[in-house]
Amino acid sequence: MAKNGLDKWFKQKWVDIGSKRKDGSFAKCGRSKQKKDAKRKYPKCVPLAKATRMTDSQRASAVKRKRAAGNTGPKPTNVATFAKRSKKADGGMIKQAQQNYRGSYISGDLGGVKVSNPSLRKYYKGML
Repeated sequence: MAKNGLDKWFKQKWVDIGSKRKDGSFAKCGRSKQKKDAKRKYPKCVPLAKATRMTDSQRASAVKRKRAAGNTGPKPTNVATFAKRSKKADGGMIKQAQQNYRGSYISGDLGGVKVSNPSLRKYYKGML
């Protein structure tokens, strides 16, 4: 069997990052049918090595997204452990405006956005 398959998965110690114990360790992944374990909230499981590398806010975010997704079917719902970063819309819009600018300014400030027209700069290069 390949070393990247099921053997490797079983050798990793999977823990529930949603239930941190008082001593700082994590509960074992999954739930049993015992009453105290059945009351636990929906588990978000990752390998112990990854759980220790994550910050508290990353763990909280992953657990929150996992529990928000819910479990509607017989199979568990998978949620990405690390949330995708969203690009700032404002910075992207300004950069796009700067690239698409084709006005009469050789270079200048237009409403707080620095703009320039490279073709005009090239044309007026000798005259300035």
